[in-house]
Amino acid sequence: MKALLLAGGLGTRLRPLTENLPKPMAPIANRPWLEHLIIHLREQGVDQFIMAVHHYPDVIRRHFGDGRRWGVKIEYSLEPFPMGTAGAIKNAERFLDERFLVVNADIVHLPQLVPLLDFHRQHGGIATIALTEVEDPSSYGVVEQDDSGRILRFVEKPRREEAPSNRINAGLYIFEPEVMRYIPAQREVSIERETFPRLIEEGAGVYGMVSRGYWRDMGTPARYRQVHWDVLNRRFPLLMHGRQIQPDVWAGEDVEFGAGVLLVPPVLIGNNVKIGDQTVIGPYAVIGDNCYIGAHVHCSNSILWDRSVVRDNSRLSNSIFGYRTVAPAGEVFNNSIINQPGEVMRA
Repeated sequence: MKALLLAGGLGTRLRPLTENLPKPMAPIANRPWLEHLIIHLREQGVDQFIMAVHHYPDVIRRHFGDGRRWGVKIEYSLEPFPMGTAGAIKNAERFLDERFLVVNADIVHLPQLVPLLDFHRQHGGIATIALTEVEDPSSYGVVEQDDSGRILRFVEKPRREEAPSNRINAGLYIFEPEVMRYIPAQREVSIERETFPRLIEEGAGVYGMVSRGYWRDMGTPARYRQVHWDVLNRRFPLLMHGRQIQPDVWAGEDVEFGAGVLLVPPVLIGNNVKIGDQTVIGPYAVIGDNCYIGAHVHCSNSILWDRSVVRDNSRLSNSIFGYRTVAPAGEVFNNSIINQPGEVMRA
């Protein structure tokens, strides 16, 4: 089966971390989220991928190439401008001549495909939308369904007491190739505001089924951090690279600990990391590969991407450091996002 991964968004709410990086390539548990997603879908039986790319597409191309390293085939569909979800699907039409899967690659969700595919075959419509249930649907487009699962309408951001359900679009779709006839070419097209309403109005058969399991939009720094804390708490049981060296503390290969280092769980440390004397790591800390952390540092509720450097006597709390960030000695970083040496944005 083929899957179209929508990875072309600008990730504006996660800036400055996404200034030079597609949002799906932001690391979660020290691996790009897009890599986790591809591995999961491969295990679900998907072996052919089309990447819809636009924002820094070469970052994705360099990392994944043709997909051979992951045992899959990857091709690329370049959006000449931001085309919206449906526009990106239409732009990739040449690759999609049979039933296919579409995944918003910046949504953190590892779906079980077999129940969704079985449901899609049974209802015989043109589209299946994976749904997720939320506590408060007032910030989302909410679906109204009949007893068969057919979607009757979308209600955009209803008041909580007026919402027809608590089910929202989870960002994963199964389509028949005939859906392309309903999407205009060469322009931005919203799947929520244009395509689905048209399919429903014309009786093409749009159905929805709840996809169980963890689901979160990682589009803001707060949500991005929360995904990591959910991984560390095992509320989101993502694969951890490394071994558990003490309860709820995972460390990779070639990690050097100085004298008196204290690890306060939960903590995840990558490969080739050096941590100086009398440093405290945690609680809630994720340290990427090839990082250096000096002596007498305190790092809690923070995420360091690969090759970050934190000099002696610094304190980090509720902060995110981008790739190759260097923090000077003796500094205090609280609610900060740093993506370039010397660049600090208060979150």
